[in-house]
Amino acid sequence: MLASMHLRIYTAKLVRTMNPSFPTANAVAVADGQIVEVGTLESMQPWLDAHTHEIDETFADKVLMPGFIDPHLHPSLSAMLLPMHFITAMEWKLPDRTVPPTTTPEDYLAELQRIESEMATADEPLHTWGYHNLWHGEVNRQMLDAISTTRPIIVWQRSFHEIYVNTPGLDWSGLDLDRIASHPQVDLEEGRFSETGKNIAMAQMNAYLLAEDRFRLGLDLTAAAVHQGGQTTIGDLTGGLLDTDNEWDAMCAALDRPEVPFRVQMIPAGIRGTTGASGIEGGLALVKHRAERGTQRLFYRNNVKLFTDGGFYAQLMQVGGVGFIDGHHGEWLMPPELFEQLARMYWNAGYQIHVHCTGDLGVELALDTLAKLQWERPRFDHRFTIEHFGLSTPEQVRRIADLGAIVSANIYYVHELGEAYWAGSVGYERASQMARVGSLERHGVTTAYHSDFTMAPCQPLVSAWVAVNRVGESGAVMGAEERASIDAAMRAITIDAAYVLGMESEIGSISSGKKADFTVLDEDPYEVDPMRLKDINIWGTVFEGHKFPLATR
Repeated sequence: MLASMHLRIYTAKLVRTMNPSFPTANAVAVADGQIVEVGTLESMQPWLDAHTHEIDETFADKVLMPGFIDPHLHPSLSAMLLPMHFITAMEWKLPDRTVPPTTTPEDYLAELQRIESEMATADEPLHTWGYHNLWHGEVNRQMLDAISTTRPIIVWQRSFHEIYVNTPGLDWSGLDLDRIASHPQVDLEEGRFSETGKNIAMAQMNAYLLAEDRFRLGLDLTAAAVHQGGQTTIGDLTGGLLDTDNEWDAMCAALDRPEVPFRVQMIPAGIRGTTGASGIEGGLALVKHRAERGTQRLFYRNNVKLFTDGGFYAQLMQVGGVGFIDGHHGEWLMPPELFEQLARMYWNAGYQIHVHCTGDLGVELALDTLAKLQWERPRFDHRFTIEHFGLSTPEQVRRIADLGAIVSANIYYVHELGEAYWAGSVGYERASQMARVGSLERHGVTTAYHSDFTMAPCQPLVSAWVAVNRVGESGAVMGAEERASIDAAMRAITIDAAYVLGMESEIGSISSGKKADFTVLDEDPYEVDPMRLKDINIWGTVFEGHKFPLATR
């Protein structure tokens, strides 16, 4: 006989299950953090007759959806950035402040000067995030020295792929300038450190950036931002970003707590540990070692992340054809031959491979490698995932479908960068077609949307709004043919995002046997004007059966 259990029945104006076989309901029965039955009070009467139960009408006038999922963000990265001073081209609504837009070079330097003059401690370093040359003009070491010749100033580019440092900042960092002067991604005269050069500089700053109190504040702000967006599961796409035990301990202390209403799937970078005597096999050994860790809310699965080309916001993606308007070129984050070696190793070991690709040449490298691997050692259900998917071609979408790959797209690129890259980067044709999710939908490619927070707000409804409307900074439509349907957009932040993480049997839809994770909305995304998607009010979430209203309520 079935053991007795106590049921909590959540009733709602509407339940959007994201299960096409049972698309809507108005009641969900939950026990021990798991969904028991979905339907109506009448249809689940046999359960009610068999077990003690209570009816919870908190959501009688609300819409329940599966808990939103962001399959690609970086808690450690955002924990470093959120305590910084934000100067951004777009408005940012953060848990502790709203940052107004700064859109001209003059205003950028004026804001930087204002922040410096108001800092209470004379020698405290000024770290600021959000700089982008297409709005804020040129920044270099000399210009930052004009702000202050005594205070270290470190300007973090919007992409996190490069920084600019003044002379006191170089001294403060403790870098061996003679040793790094010839590095191809370091320009000491300009104070510019990009890609691997930025990593060298950042390693010297980690004692400050990862100081216990500062990092904990950043993680708490990150947790608040995730909850604010209605998310109940996120993917940390370079889980263990800084590869330190202290980082793991800090994340566990901040995020593995009963009051934190979401879980984090950690997906490690497969490049770490690949230098020295251990060779590329060292990366696999480190990934396996990391997978031994895990708590209720932070855990590893059989996933790994690799990289092709450079940052999209930094305009360091590898672009085919005539390239960029100004003639500059992109960067590889790892040599293409090393990428192929690593991909082969993880493929043969049975991992799901997530590949950072921002330009069409980055996508081409990833797809060429996937085609080789499928020829050498065919795999079914491999879920080889193209991450970001900034610039691409229609032909590549067809190849993605033919090769059985899937996509996790940063659709927010369209809103913030579409018009700016039209005018100052790659021209209208390519800028209007970035993140071509309409083509993915037409070809039946499983697609998720992510924020890569802080590259975009970690607000899935904002991502869905961009995908459905494709409006740029001015409100103009960018690439109408690449708009997604409402259903595709909602799937991309629920069940298809779960599929990208390999968790679709546990989360992503409201269905018997899955975790009782819900996002609670005031309105139905399928019924509102598409231009209002991002404005739907989020009441809060239910995580594993427990209610977590937003703190502002």
